[in-house]
This record gives sequence, C-alpha cells and structure tokens, in this order.
Amino acid sequence: MQDAIKAETVRISGHGGDEIEAYLARPLDSGPHGSVIVIHHMPGYDSATKEIVRTFAANGYAAICPNLYWREAPGASPDDAAAAARASGGVPDERLVGDVGGAAAYLRSLSSANGKVGVIGYCSGGRQAFLAACSLPLDAAVDCYGAFVVGTPPDGFPLQVGPLIDRAADLGCPLLGLFGAEDSYPAPEENAKLAQELTDLGKTFDFHTFDNAGHAFFAVDRPSYRPEAAVEGWQRIWDWFGRHLAA
Repeated sequence: MQDAIKAETVRISGHGGDEIEAYLARPLDSGPHGSVIVIHHMPGYDSATKEIVRTFAANGYAAICPNLYWREAPGASPDDAAAAARASGGVPDERLVGDVGGAAAYLRSLSSANGKVGVIGYCSGGRQAFLAACSLPLDAAVDCYGAFVVGTPPDGFPLQVGPLIDRAADLGCPLLGLFGAEDSYPAPEENAKLAQELTDLGKTFDFHTFDNAGHAFFAVDRPSYRPEAAVEGWQRIWDWFGRHLAA
C-alpha cells in the first residue's frame, strides 16, 4: 500500500448551511477509498486529532475532522476554542448531527470515494459518534470511551447533554465500542447497560473493555496513554473499518 497523502484545511457546509473549517487528509492514489469522519475530543480540534486524521489517510482512507467549535471561536487556538465551547455547555446535538452530515457529504463528493463513510469519536466525540450513527446514513461507527450515552453528567460538569440510550433503536450501522476498565465516564456498568440494550434490539455491535486503562488511553500526548490498549484498539479499528468500509 502506498502511504503518500495530502492533508489540508478545507471549508465544508455544516448544520444550517453554515460554512465551517475542517481538516482533510486523503491518499494520493486514485482509490476507490472508504472514508472516515473523525470527531474530536472535548479538548478540541487540536494537533493530536489532526494526527489521527493523517493516520487514517496513511492507511488508505479519506478522513476529515470538522471543527465543531468553529462558531464559538473561529481561528482561535484549540485551548481557547474548547474553553468557549465549554462555557456554552458544549456542542448542541442537533448542530453536531448537521456538521457530521456535512462532513459525510463532503467525503462522498470526492472523486476517489467508494461511497462508504464511517465515523469515529473520542471522549465527548465518542458520544457524538453514537449520536451520528443513530441519526445519519453511515456504514460503520466507532465509539472510543464516549461518556453519557448512558447516564447524565454530574453537577458542575461543563457539558450540558442528556443520555442517548433511548436512541439505540435508531442505530443504523455496525458499532464498535472501545472502553477502559478504570474509566468513570463511561463506567463499565454503563457500557454493560448499553450492550444489553443493543443486544435486545438485535443491533450489530462489538464492545471491548481494556484492563489497566482509563479514559483517553489512545491519547499519546497525555499521561492517560496506555500503549498496550492503544495498539490493540487500533488493530480493532482497522479490522472494523476494513470489514465495513471496503469497496
């Protein structure tokens, strides 16, 4: 496989027709390629998330990350934009769905696209990946330790969001969930509750919980990074998207 890629900042049409910034990376060969929408974590549209986008491109996918905080702080640093978004209670669910829908349309418009689009999200983005998979026509989804799919934030938490488990019947694509056994948001018992709901509904999913790992175990630039869990988690992601997004 050739790993030459092109990465650039683009503008896409998001919720309500708003023009927002997004980071795109794609292989330089002619394809066809499956596509992946990367939903950034609560710290924002940062360099670590852009590296994930490039990783997907180097492995044969067109990938895009919409800047979900663009409206709150256009052109601001990731830290400042994340602070502005937290101050307003986070990204409204309806707006998230519109922005991810716009990202999917952009990916499908690429000449090298095979028409199949998946979504992956980390932290708050994991919850949003589940929401997108329940709201949009997608082909696969990955939830990396997304909190508050089950349950609600504690008092004083910066996100003003509600649980999504009541949307589980709307899940329209296969879902991979990757979680840490030492995480509190989401806690293992919450993941078990969601798994039981998806089983009862006959949905296609695969949940895996890593021992000795907590929240953000994929984050190579944070103390929470757990190499063993991250390496296995990435292999599970490649297997999942390889199965569901192939030409």
